[in-house]
Amino acid sequence: MRIGELSRRSGVSIRALRYYEEKALLRPDRSPSGYRHFGESDLATVQRIRLLLAAGLGTELIAQILACMVDEARMLDGCRDRLLVERARMSADIDQLTTAQSLLDGLLADRAS
Repeated sequence: MRIGELSRRSGVSIRALRYYEEKALLRPDRSPSGYRHFGESDLATVQRIRLLLAAGLGTELIAQILACMVDEARMLDGCRDRLLVERARMSADIDQLTTAQSLLDGLLADRAS
């Protein structure tokens, strides 16, 4: 599929898809005339990119994570430790957010009384 179709199907702008390619998150094939051609697997990759961006990961780390993935259920050898480190970082971030949320909840409860 061409970039316009991937944009429509993924809900991601063409500009963002070009940015993902620039950051080596997507690697479309090119026709002799220079048109980008994406496969069905690129649609799932775009969804993963969006999810990881929303979780606060940078494009460099996302590229590393995507490079570890064979498919949704398998990863390449040597990637487990890197992914475990990132998961621990995310868990710590979640804990901090939960603590901050509890603080805000307490302040709001005090103001409601």
